[in-house]
Amino acid sequence: MGLSKHKSIVLIGFMGVGKTTIGDILAKNLIYDFIDVDKKIEKQFKMSIPQIFYQYGEAVFRNSERDLFFQNVHEHNKVVSLGGGAFLQDKIKKVSLEKCIVVYLEMSWKYWKKRLNYLKGTRPLLQDKSLTEINQLFNERLSIYQDYHYKVNIDGLRIEEAVSKILNTIIKDKG
Repeated sequence: MGLSKHKSIVLIGFMGVGKTTIGDILAKNLIYDFIDVDKKIEKQFKMSIPQIFYQYGEAVFRNSERDLFFQNVHEHNKVVSLGGGAFLQDKIKKVSLEKCIVVYLEMSWKYWKKRLNYLKGTRPLLQDKSLTEINQLFNERLSIYQDYHYKVNIDGLRIEEAVSKILNTIIKDKG
């Protein structure tokens, strides 16, 4: 597939793997615009994701996620960071795979759980969950990330290293 000058790049992966941080730097490297779907939803509702989940429920959040994705997916030269659960929606997954370059940011449980203390307060699906329950969610979600164009393992990488690895992976595949 390789890097197309027209297709946008969609980053997928479990919550907290760094899609937003990596996506922002990746976009700057490519001179693309960066879109963080979760941040756009927060701006639209003028509240945080946990507040949206609490006040309106997950269904309203997922509808907004889908709407914002479809407003932006047809634009070119973008890096789009999708929330960890966005690929649960078949329409988002299907269109991403057809119209964009989908990069799965893979992180092992060993590395991801080191981030848990930083994530628990900001991720509604982690609230009041035991480590065992979170591990179960992590493992359940792995199946939704199995459709992609490129998989890049980012275990133990700094942001710049992850971005370089993504670029090298995409650019080396010129056909």
